[in-house]
Amino acid sequence: SFPGNLHLVMVLRPTGFFQRTFTDIGFRFSQEDFLLKLPVVMLSSVSDLLTYIDEQQLTPEFGGTLEYCHSEWVVFRTAIESFALTVKEIAQMLQSFGTELAETELPDDMYSIERILALRTEKYYQLKEDITAVTKEGNLLLSSFEEPDSGECSQDQHRERPGDWETVNRLLGQLHEMETAFDGFWEKHQLKMEQYLQLWKFEQSFQEVKNAIEFLMGQHAELPDTGDSVPQVKQRLKDSDHFDGMAQDLIGKAQVVILHGHQLAANHHYALNLICQQCNELRHHSDVLSDEIKRKQMRLQKTLDLHTRLQQALQCCDEGAYLLANQQMDKCQSKEGAQKALQDIERFLERSSAYLNYDPQTLHYDFESVLTSELKCQIQSMQVKLENVRSMFENRQSCFKKLLDKHVRPIQLVAPRPENPPRSKSPLFSPKHAPSEDEAPALHVGLHSSASLFLPTSSASQKVALHVINELIETERVYVEELFTVLTGYRAEMDNPAMLILMPPVLRNRKDVLFGNMPEIYDFHNKIFLHSLESCLGAPERVGFCFLDRVEDFQMYEKYCQNKPRSESLWRQCSESTFFQVSCLKLEHKLGLDSYLLKPVQRLTKYQLLLKELLKYSTSCDGVQELQEALVAMLDLLKSVNDSMHQISITGYDGDLSELGKVLMQGSFSVWTGHRKGPTKMKDLARFKPMQRHLFLYEKALVFCKKREEHGDGYDKTSSYSFKHFLKMNAVGITENVKGDHRKFEIWYSGREEVYVVQAQTVDLKMAWLNEIRKILFKQQE
Repeated sequence: SFPGNLHLVMVLRPTGFFQRTFTDIGFRFSQEDFLLKLPVVMLSSVSDLLTYIDEQQLTPEFGGTLEYCHSEWVVFRTAIESFALTVKEIAQMLQSFGTELAETELPDDMYSIERILALRTEKYYQLKEDITAVTKEGNLLLSSFEEPDSGECSQDQHRERPGDWETVNRLLGQLHEMETAFDGFWEKHQLKMEQYLQLWKFEQSFQEVKNAIEFLMGQHAELPDTGDSVPQVKQRLKDSDHFDGMAQDLIGKAQVVILHGHQLAANHHYALNLICQQCNELRHHSDVLSDEIKRKQMRLQKTLDLHTRLQQALQCCDEGAYLLANQQMDKCQSKEGAQKALQDIERFLERSSAYLNYDPQTLHYDFESVLTSELKCQIQSMQVKLENVRSMFENRQSCFKKLLDKHVRPIQLVAPRPENPPRSKSPLFSPKHAPSEDEAPALHVGLHSSASLFLPTSSASQKVALHVINELIETERVYVEELFTVLTGYRAEMDNPAMLILMPPVLRNRKDVLFGNMPEIYDFHNKIFLHSLESCLGAPERVGFCFLDRVEDFQMYEKYCQNKPRSESLWRQCSESTFFQVSCLKLEHKLGLDSYLLKPVQRLTKYQLLLKELLKYSTSCDGVQELQEALVAMLDLLKSVNDSMHQISITGYDGDLSELGKVLMQGSFSVWTGHRKGPTKMKDLARFKPMQRHLFLYEKALVFCKKREEHGDGYDKTSSYSFKHFLKMNAVGITENVKGDHRKFEIWYSGREEVYVVQAQTVDLKMAWLNEIRKILFKQQE
């Protein structure tokens, strides 16, 4: 029943006789219990007690000097317990506040975030005041236990301080530790809240600038990058400059946001990766906008240069015709007059040779990137006009030279003049250069009815057709030469040990990815197709045969185009490498390799344009039907390549798409679905919102996908198609017409187990798909 560890019991016997006798008797009965556990010392007086215990450790009633008041002890115990309870409450408040900070969800507007941060800061300082007050109370309580001469106490005495002092001191220590931990937690939390607010402001600025750049890019995209006349092109250049000014302002704002992001990153913001990613995204958008505006300005400036050249050439034609029209033939009959007129012509030809000798093929080559059908027509018109003017000058020069050779007065030529001669309406003349009525007779004599020379005759058409064939052959030679340069200057250099050190690791052993099957394309054009075209110089009617004979060989372009996304991705990773810079300098190329890797795609598109042009001026020649078939074949090839390019973007299909056969058609449709066993009836289909699906028609299956837009490597958006499901064509049936809309048709599966109502954008598109599906079904039936 005794507390603690007892080592010795001292019994102070009473002084009275009866009390002492009673104690001895009682003690004798229980002596065995005491002797079993610990030694007992019987003391006869208080003075005997002092031999065992120091008087400073005993109260006055036991002969000691230790002052002790029980009521005072109760007050101290109450104060200690109250202090301990307060410390516990403080701990609970801190725990509760910490839980609130950790678990409360933050709002998504800046004002609310700032308000929460202010309220939490206020609560933090309130808790700090409470902790300070409790600490002060504990220190005051602790000082009550310390003795006045505590500074002189020995180390042993310090160690033997009362348990109450130890309790208060321990509670104060716990309070200090809680405060230190709380301060550290609050410092981290406050930093995170401030960084969260900074991130919110940064993302708001980022989104505003990004949206503004995308909006400006959308507006700029609507501005055409070509034009049909000088005023139109100048106005568009002016509009582009206006866009450029707005773009520079936006790019400046983007730079401020990026700088802000860099400052946050430098201060070790917790969302470092996100901030860097958004800075890079903003920088990319700025670069794309700037590059797109520069590209359009360059195209417009190039178009303006072309228009200016055409205008100069046409003006030169007008001036030449005006010169010839104003030469008075009656004064040119003498040797001196003919000589002077001939000198006038030669001076004009020398002064205007740069314009009169324009080569349309050179114009086509120099301005190929900006040529539209309208500009091509203008070049052809200029070509016809130049040929006629040159012909007129040659005739007039020949006439005057004959006069000078004969040295005799020629017979004066007089043109037959009707009673009411019509004014010449030759397009050679501008209104300010129109001849007077007095000069009209000489005009008719000298120009041989020049107005008729500008009408497109069959011979003129044949000349244009020959020019187109020449352009086809010359551009084919250039194309072959460019492929050869790329293969020897870049691809072969990847195997050169001296250049190996300059190559980035990602490029090594990957030339087949970068160049695709370009060697195969080069061999075909260099060894076969170019020679085939050159054989048509003397036989233009064979051009169509050249394409038709080799239509199967052109399928190799499909493989090249399918590899193009992989090639572009690899190029973007290593385009800045020293290997490409050195190779480009060796070849003296002004454009990067990526421009040359695009040549096969551009060439494939160019063929159908040249065939269309040739067909336009070959209506009365042999081989027209073959030309038409060649054009159809090249257009089909382009469609096939395009379809296959879409096909490689399908994701989520478990099997091998090549097992489904060739892609015959692809396109986007609105689709409603129904099932025989499900709750939906066919008559109720129209009530439901349609799904937007991209359909791929293969020889063996119809594949349903969902079209998605994605960012590729931070560059332009590219479409991808998420696979949804497919129908095997051997279990498909069609219904051509669906009530309510002529653009709809029905595809049903496994005896109408599943039914799909498909709506095309046009009736023609619907019929094209139905025809293609019919062909597949008929083949299966056969």
